[in-house]
Amino acid sequence: MSDQTLQAYADLSPSAILDALEAAGFTPDGRITALNSYENRVYQLGLEGGELIVAKFYRPGRWSDETIAEEHEFARELAAAELPVVAPLELANGQSLIQVGGHRLAVFPSIGGRPPALDDDAALRQMGRLIARLHNIGALKPFRHRREFDPGRVVEHALASVEQVGLMPDHLMASWAALSGHISDRIQLRFQEAGELRSLRIHGDCHPGNVLWRDDGPWLLDLDDACNGPAIQDLWMYLSGDRDYQAARLAQLLAGYTAFREFDQRELSLIEALRTLRLLHFLGWIAERWADPAFPRAFPDFGETGFWERQVLSLQEQLGKLDEPPLEWHPAWP
Repeated sequence: MSDQTLQAYADLSPSAILDALEAAGFTPDGRITALNSYENRVYQLGLEGGELIVAKFYRPGRWSDETIAEEHEFARELAAAELPVVAPLELANGQSLIQVGGHRLAVFPSIGGRPPALDDDAALRQMGRLIARLHNIGALKPFRHRREFDPGRVVEHALASVEQVGLMPDHLMASWAALSGHISDRIQLRFQEAGELRSLRIHGDCHPGNVLWRDDGPWLLDLDDACNGPAIQDLWMYLSGDRDYQAARLAQLLAGYTAFREFDQRELSLIEALRTLRLLHFLGWIAERWADPAFPRAFPDFGETGFWERQVLSLQEQLGKLDEPPLEWHPAWP
């Protein structure tokens, strides 16, 4: 991360945030609450009149203006189709993104809600229906500027970032190198065995933390990682626990999904590969952002031996799961 990038966030003082909101066409009343986001800087702000909005300052250098424009366009497209998605507001420049000093800013409505109840069959079916409707819109055309989901690139980038940050204990380096090589091969094999799958515009990071449950059901947040990719990437993060529990959750999720869209069963073979990719991506993401002062504060054990010993153990377990047969699902279930 460059010094310029770090300085851009360091300069994001409360007064700078309020000035940026005024430049975007809003009249803040001084209330500012930092929300949980490490990749970008996100704040809930009060406006004169009592309303609340959410201001998102994009991480400098991560996305181009074109990729952000596609994120916003996709959100508006979903909202226009009456999907419960939080879309960006129009700003003073007539667009949904504005440059204020060294910061690129988007503003969203602030909505309340609660986490989804993933033990509830009806809630899982409802999530499946919502994701299917999102995919029906996503399949209409591809992103032109946003990335294509590439498992090889994810693995390569994560491993390079971990190596570069230099926090891996010496006695684990040989085990880590051998393990990461085996995992990379297994992931690639899983994708090869699945064959050529349909790629469409997906949420990309559709984990339960990006869902707010309201009286009218689930609302999707944060399309920051939207990309072209396989449908299963938006579904597998609702599956956890042992194999039987995952199979039961999968049946409910796909019962909802297939009410609105067909599902390619070959994608089930990618679930553990995608879970392993997320573990690697998480490590690489922290390593890549380690120079950002927010990351050592948020992940203080990242440089400790015990942390890396746990990661090696987790990845060893995942290596075994990559050799297990995929979960089964039949359209007649449940």
